[in-house]
Amino acid sequence: MHLVAKHPEPDITSGDAGRVALTFFFSLMEHWGCTKDQQCTLLGSIGNTTYFKYKKLPNVRLPHDTLERISYLMGVHKALRILFSNQPERAYEWVHKPNTAAPFNGQSALSYMLAGQVVDLADVRRYLDGVRG
Repeated sequence: MHLVAKHPEPDITSGDAGRVALTFFFSLMEHWGCTKDQQCTLLGSIGNTTYFKYKKLPNVRLPHDTLERISYLMGVHKALRILFSNQPERAYEWVHKPNTAAPFNGQSALSYMLAGQVVDLADVRRYLDGVRG
């Protein structure tokens, strides 16, 4: 009889998970060329004090809403990296380009996400997952 070692589920509420999520977020924001205000909106309209605390990449237990937002942004990033696998720079430019497809109706994906609701990030991820097939 073989015993299979059970790996504990990762604790996404741990301070270490928060630091990893923020590291990803700020790296992506640099690639996308987002302003501080845009970053604050994407993180859930956080205040300046919280923003500058997060920029130090502390071990911090992030609120569920913030983790959910970063998770959707990870999904958007992953889908774009797959769609533009031969041209990574286009994956970063895509969020800035006007898009006539629903749900964007002529605005860029970034403008759409900057409406500030979690569902706006989810919509962009869902759209890209649909394009990816």
